[in-house]
Amino acid sequence: RPHKAYFFNLKSKIIKSKINMGTLIVLLGPTGVGKTDLSIELAKMYKTSIISCDSRQIYREMYIGTAVPEREQLEAVPHFFIQTESVQSYFNCWEFEQQAIRKIRELLETKEVVIMAGGSMMYIDAVCKGIDEMPTIDEKIRLSVKEMFERDGIEALRMLLKRLDPVSYITVDLKNAKRIMHALEVCLMTGKPYSSFLTGSVKDREFDIVKIGLNREREELFDRINRRVDQMVEAGMEGEARRLYSLRHLNALNTVGYKEWFDYFDGKFDREETIRLIKRNTRRYAKKQLTWYRNDADIHWFHPDQKDEIKRFLLSVVS
Repeated sequence: RPHKAYFFNLKSKIIKSKINMGTLIVLLGPTGVGKTDLSIELAKMYKTSIISCDSRQIYREMYIGTAVPEREQLEAVPHFFIQTESVQSYFNCWEFEQQAIRKIRELLETKEVVIMAGGSMMYIDAVCKGIDEMPTIDEKIRLSVKEMFERDGIEALRMLLKRLDPVSYITVDLKNAKRIMHALEVCLMTGKPYSSFLTGSVKDREFDIVKIGLNREREELFDRINRRVDQMVEAGMEGEARRLYSLRHLNALNTVGYKEWFDYFDGKFDREETIRLIKRNTRRYAKKQLTWYRNDADIHWFHPDQKDEIKRFLLSVVS
């Protein structure tokens, strides 16, 4: 039985669909916790494939800084949605939902189980719950909103959002510039309030969903994150970021591990401070992920080393 320290909510349950065409096992957890190895082990156990649920590993130009699995890992079982898009293409949660659901349905025609592994919170919700369709944002509008933020600060964004979409102004996290900017982009692109696109409805899925969460004690997790950043630097992370520097304005590159190198190239920090900031910001992202997951009572939590317990649990609930 999993140790109680790894449960955020003891009332977690399996999401049951009305028409069962199979089961999607969602393996989630904070960055650096150890999802990749276990996802491959489970995929081998069920003789199935893995849907990657990582919003940055999907970009082919970002390899080292996104911790894409090694070639032998990718070849061990079929993987989907890894390095399939370009950073220069606009790819969002809604598009991931559409493509991932099609692939899951296709795989479940011949398999009883499909594994989805990753830590991107909104991508996971998009597949499990559905997401409202959002318009594609013109790059000029995206840049204009970003320039406004850099020139006038977050308060100017807040005041513009309050004028264009009072409902979103009330509901959005006013300390989160990225969320405010996204809402403004939709408003400016469509001429309609961002809030008008949010129905909040949960879509029915024709497959069952079982969510397995992985977590470690904080000190252990943070040590793994720090060591992984060191490994990325040794593997050539700086050079990868330098090759992408001219594309730094793109949304895909507004990412921990790349933003810090771009600031270094601009002379804002020295190299030692840059690496320290990457580690700190990655740890902060892990804490943000865990905060998000705590609101999901459907997650069954385990330590990554509890492989036998996880397998026994899955065998008891996956028909």
